[in-house]
Amino acid sequence: MSRVTRVAIPLIAAVALSGVPVVTAAASAATASHTSSHTAPCPPRIVADWVRAWNGTDPRALGALFTARGVYTDLGLGVVFRGREEISGWKARADRLIDGIHVTVRATHRDGSRITVDAVYAGRLKAAPEAFAVPMTTLLDLDGHGRITSDQDHYSLAEVLAQSGLPADWTPPAS
Repeated sequence: MSRVTRVAIPLIAAVALSGVPVVTAAASAATASHTSSHTAPCPPRIVADWVRAWNGTDPRALGALFTARGVYTDLGLGVVFRGREEISGWKARADRLIDGIHVTVRATHRDGSRITVDAVYAGRLKAAPEAFAVPMTTLLDLDGHGRITSDQDHYSLAEVLAQSGLPADWTPPAS
């Protein structure tokens, strides 16, 4: 046994028994790496583009972020749109029904080709006496070129309607 090992073992044992946490260089680096990935000052580019498209007025900007066969699922309303044209049409309809649509990102997490977006979805339904701002989680799946293959928006339609001052059975006008 080397001199360093003979000295280190009793020292580590003493620290362990004292209840003082031991931080190694490797643990410190792993913690710093883990922390920095969750506190990055800006979201991935596709998320910034997605937010800009939702907050903007050009419906085609949203559709352009998707692959040709991309799928957009709005789980609050239970609707699915396939392809850039349908997705752009969905954004155009949302703009006709909701004044001041605004998405604010609170946090993002990336795991391979999936990005989870924690956001606030806000606006004012044109038929409503009040505005809404509800939590939303979006799952974005990307292809190898950074385009969206799948978007799943999770939010509570019941909460949107309640905040808006509309009855729970309200449905948007057909258009």
